[in-house]
Amino acid sequence: MKQKLIELVKKSLDTCLERGLLEKKDIPPIEIEATKEDAHGDYATNAAMVLASLMKMNPRKIASLIVENIEDTEGRVEKVEIAGPGFINFFMKDVLWVKLLAEVNGKDEKYGESTLGEGRHVQVEFVSANPTGPLHIGHARGAVIGDVIANILTACGFSVSKEYYINDAGNQMNNLGKSVSLRYRELLGESVDYPADCYQGQYIIDLAHEIVEKHGTYYKDNESEGTVSFFTDYAAGSILDGIKKDLEDFGVVFDCFFSEKTLYHDNGVEKLLRELQEKGYVYHDGPTVWFKTTDFGDEKDRVVVRENGEPTYFAADIAYHKNKYERGFDKVIDIWGADHHGYVPRMYAGIQAIGKDKDALDVVLVQLVSLLRDGKPVAMSTRAGEFVTLGEVVAEVGKDASRYNFLMRRSHSHLDFDLELAKRQSNENPVYYVQYAHARISSIIRTAIERGYAIPAYADIDVTLLTLPEELALIRAIDRFPELIEGSAISLEPHRITFFCNDLASLFHSYYNKNRVVSDDEGLTKARLFLVKCIGIVLRNALRILGVSAPERM
Repeated sequence: MKQKLIELVKKSLDTCLERGLLEKKDIPPIEIEATKEDAHGDYATNAAMVLASLMKMNPRKIASLIVENIEDTEGRVEKVEIAGPGFINFFMKDVLWVKLLAEVNGKDEKYGESTLGEGRHVQVEFVSANPTGPLHIGHARGAVIGDVIANILTACGFSVSKEYYINDAGNQMNNLGKSVSLRYRELLGESVDYPADCYQGQYIIDLAHEIVEKHGTYYKDNESEGTVSFFTDYAAGSILDGIKKDLEDFGVVFDCFFSEKTLYHDNGVEKLLRELQEKGYVYHDGPTVWFKTTDFGDEKDRVVVRENGEPTYFAADIAYHKNKYERGFDKVIDIWGADHHGYVPRMYAGIQAIGKDKDALDVVLVQLVSLLRDGKPVAMSTRAGEFVTLGEVVAEVGKDASRYNFLMRRSHSHLDFDLELAKRQSNENPVYYVQYAHARISSIIRTAIERGYAIPAYADIDVTLLTLPEELALIRAIDRFPELIEGSAISLEPHRITFFCNDLASLFHSYYNKNRVVSDDEGLTKARLFLVKCIGIVLRNALRILGVSAPERM
């Protein structure tokens, strides 16, 4: 519907140009938006106001010319009004809305998909937590946001790869090995002075127990370099296996786990820095090496090699992103915690220095999560090893409720996650409210079949019977679903889909509570059955993109 209106306005403007009613100039893209109030019609465009400065004309005059030259040969528009400074409001014929149900039914599980991406290769990198401890609830939000962004892009025709970057190089890994080694010796009866900067938490002790069970006292008196590596590798491998398991239980499966260590093979980071130096982007200040990120708009230059000769995380990140593009990705999307906000400009500088356009990278920042139980904060301290893990949340709340609740706010907005509310089987719980709408639709269809009704084809229904304002509102809502998915892909905002699901479920529950779908009126029953079937299709497709189930019984 929206695309047809864009074509009508474009054709009208072409007519105006041909007739000399408007000065011949390049016309900017026409934007049509769904209105928020019924009094303003179904759709509106601000095209006349956009053209006013270009044409040096009053916007209402331009709007009048557009309206006068619209040729609606297909009879889609009921009426057109000019409002305010020059908005053009379109009121569509009710019967056209109902006819859109045929498209929903025909496309079924493909409804909402598009070819926006045209097969372009996109990599979404997310979570990427250090393998030094289990994932906690803070990681969970980034995990589901990254996963759903990947699902949205896939639905829009992009070729998507999901990647986890394993930070398995550097001091934090040495510290992990040291922490487990000390707990291991402690378990074997040695008096140990356990430093405060070592990793805390029961999981370190559990890892030490595993090593005692498998290897006994073998490593107690072994001080070789290989011994330290053993504890590091064992702990990192075990923790990473646990991370993968927790993510899978959360519905998040990665296409690739990329090890930071591989960046240092064949002196990869060092070679990159030499290349950047040859381009004039890297300079020395004594033993410290700096990258001229200010050449690309950063507020100050950044260190890439420390005074002690060790490369910084930033140096490795440039090498990592270079590797991504060398693997053929047209676009890279990074999902980072909000505390990385200051890191974004230097990363844009990094990719431009290696020859990529700035728009080849998008960074989505994810704000913190406050964990509540019945409205009261749950205290957490990762430093002390006291935190609620992702695995614990999924075990208590369930995958569906966890995922949905993490998507209930914009990624850059703070989120309160209430464990008790997420478990509640009531309309207070958003995921229950939406899933119950789908289950209710499935129940309606089962009831109809039990009463002898076959689920009708579009050709078998009388579309003119669907005239209630609530029915038209439902059809308008599901018609906007494909546009919503494309908008979510462009903006990288998965919360839009949960908002849509909540609104559609609310419209449906309200409609159902006021009107009988299955009745003694066969014609009306068939029409309404077809409508609710289409609502069910859209809810199911939306929930699938969110990675949430659409139950048929609750």
